[in-house]
Amino acid sequence: MKSEIQQEKPQIEMYNELLLDIGSTLMVAGAHCGRIDRNIKRIADVLEVDIETFYSFNGIILTTKMRNNPSETATHHKRLPSHGVHFGILNGISLLSWQAVSENFNYNQITKEFNKIKKLSHHKRLQILLGVGVACASLCILAKGDAVDAAFAFVGSILGLIVRQEISKRNFNVMIAIVGGAFVTSFIASINVYYGIGALPEKALATSVLYLVPGVQLVNAVIDLIEGYVSTAIARGFYSGFLLLCIALGMAISILIFGINNFY
Repeated sequence: MKSEIQQEKPQIEMYNELLLDIGSTLMVAGAHCGRIDRNIKRIADVLEVDIETFYSFNGIILTTKMRNNPSETATHHKRLPSHGVHFGILNGISLLSWQAVSENFNYNQITKEFNKIKKLSHHKRLQILLGVGVACASLCILAKGDAVDAAFAFVGSILGLIVRQEISKRNFNVMIAIVGGAFVTSFIASINVYYGIGALPEKALATSVLYLVPGVQLVNAVIDLIEGYVSTAIARGFYSGFLLLCIALGMAISILIFGINNFY
């Protein structure tokens, strides 16, 4: 029944929905607007349609027009879920767009390959936790902390990330998850500062929360601004800034609990 309904749709509607799905998947996976535009326009050229897009931080509006019949158009809007980062999807869709051009894919081939890309999974949870812990510990050592400081950064970042993930799983606002993660991480690191266990305990406190910094969103905000997507750039910038404030709030709570007043 579902396939029959799909076949009854006008071709332009099917093209529009596919391109909109590709664009929204790219944005949710961490692509900036210019990259999204280039990828979907490349695929649109293969399908022989012209497109016009409008990007906002939480949605995309796409208008598709048949080249051989400009009066045949379709316009849809898609609301986006929370933004994340998935470089595998970004790379896969980019390769698909070039493959579609070089091998002259039709609609069904593009859809089939795109559906495979959408199913790409993230790394396993244990891999992410260990990766974050090792990264924060390494940054602590680079900041002249010793092995003890690095150990506190390692444990604090892992426990903080677990708290953030668990809060997000329960569908709380992402800001609450960031505050919770920052609080737990900095609470662990503050124990080191309070008792002066490591050589430079303040380095562990400063570096253990860096996994929460929205680096991709900040970079995308700058790129969007340079490329002329001003409204999306401003939205990304404000969103990233507010996430940084949430990190600061979580750290401030733990620092106040321990009464640390010499943290620079």
